[in-house]
Amino acid sequence: MAARVLEPQLSAWRALLGAHAAVITRVEQALAAAGLPPLAWYDVLWAVRESPQRRARLGELAARLTISRGGMTKLVDRLEQGGLLRREPTPNDRRGAYAVLTAAGEATLKRMWPTYSAVLAEVVGPLRAAEANTLRRLLREIEARATAPPTQAPRPGATAKREAPRSRPPRRQAKA
Repeated sequence: MAARVLEPQLSAWRALLGAHAAVITRVEQALAAAGLPPLAWYDVLWAVRESPQRRARLGELAARLTISRGGMTKLVDRLEQGGLLRREPTPNDRRGAYAVLTAAGEATLKRMWPTYSAVLAEVVGPLRAAEANTLRRLLREIEARATAPPTQAPRPGATAKREAPRSRPPRRQAKA
């Protein structure tokens, strides 16, 4: 039996998904109209920029940005071909690599930000500070629950203490 999610919580979840999809679509459209790279490029470049020494391991980037490792490899390939990132081998791991932000990558972030921030100013800018703080707090609570180890909830119908099996009388054999 599936766990029950009440309508107010389910409605909030749907609103979160709808808001996220709508904002991402608006940002993508604005970036494309301005002749700029897609939002995924910005996300990767920003994540690398915010990493220590402006470099990050590819696997960590994939996990942080919720992109598959294969998808991250292909995305970093395109960013590297564009001169926005470069790969550096990891000293103790022959298969590992760092993505390192280049000057061109930094410049691309700076070119993309005005377009990206204009959409954000339009859609989240009207929130009052108290509303924005409440929204941030609630979303961080959801994130914390989602990233915490799953709890072992008892199965529906299971009891906390197992009862000893009842003894049954022996079956009688039918007479032929």
